[in-house]
Amino acid sequence: MDELAGLPEEARKLALDRFRLLRPHVEQNQPLRTVALAAGVPYRTAHRWLKQYRRFGLVALARRARQDRGRRRAVSGKVKEAIEGRALQKPPLPIAALYRQVRRVVQNLGEPVPSYSVVYDIVHTLPADLVTLAHDGTKVYSETFELIHRHEAERPNAIWQADHTPLDILVVGPDGKAAKPWLTVVIDDYSRALAGYFLSFEDPSALHTSLALRQAIWRKEDSRWMVCGMDW
Repeated sequence: MDELAGLPEEARKLALDRFRLLRPHVEQNQPLRTVALAAGVPYRTAHRWLKQYRRFGLVALARRARQDRGRRRAVSGKVKEAIEGRALQKPPLPIAALYRQVRRVVQNLGEPVPSYSVVYDIVHTLPADLVTLAHDGTKVYSETFELIHRHEAERPNAIWQADHTPLDILVVGPDGKAAKPWLTVVIDDYSRALAGYFLSFEDPSALHTSLALRQAIWRKEDSRWMVCGMDW
C-alpha cells in the first residue's frame, strides 16, 4: 500500500478499479471467467491482471499497457507461428535459446527480425492450458484444466463440491477419550456458501459424504440458513 500511495491519483484509481474487478475471484473463489464476463473484460486481460497482482501486489495493477505495444508486436503471421511453435516444443526452451532459434528462422524467411521483448511477450501470452498440454502432456492437462473448463458453475446450486478435513481441535468422544474430529463439507461452487456438513470421529468415507449431501439437499431447520437445494 505504501508503493500505491506514492502513485498519481489516476494510477491509484486504475489499480483499485482493477482489483475490485478481481476481488470476487481473489476473495470469494468465483471463477475468473465468470468474473471477467460480468465485468465485460476479456478473459486474457483479467488473467494477466491476476498474474501481475499475485506476483507484484496491488501496485502492479496501476501499470498501463505501452502506447507502442501494438506496433512492437506487429509481426507477420509466419513469424508469430514460428515463435509460438518453438515455444510449445517439448522439452521447453529457455527464452534466450528460443530467441536465437527464432532469429535464424525469421532470417531464412526473409522477414524483419523481431526484438527480444516482442518474442518474450508473444511467448508469455500463450494460453496456460495450451502450454501445459504441449509441455506436460494430456494427463497433467486433464488434471489441471479439464474439469475447470467443463464444469464451471454459472449460477448457485449448479455445482457442489465435497471435501474432508481433520479439525485442529480436541473433542471428547463417546468413549471418553479426546480426539480430533473429521469435518465433511458440501460447498456451493458458485457462491462458496456452505450447503451441508457432517462431523465424525471416524475416518472419511462415502457414508460421511452421503450424510453431508443429505443435509445439503434437505430443508434446514434454521430459516436463516438459505442453502437447501434451492436458488437464493
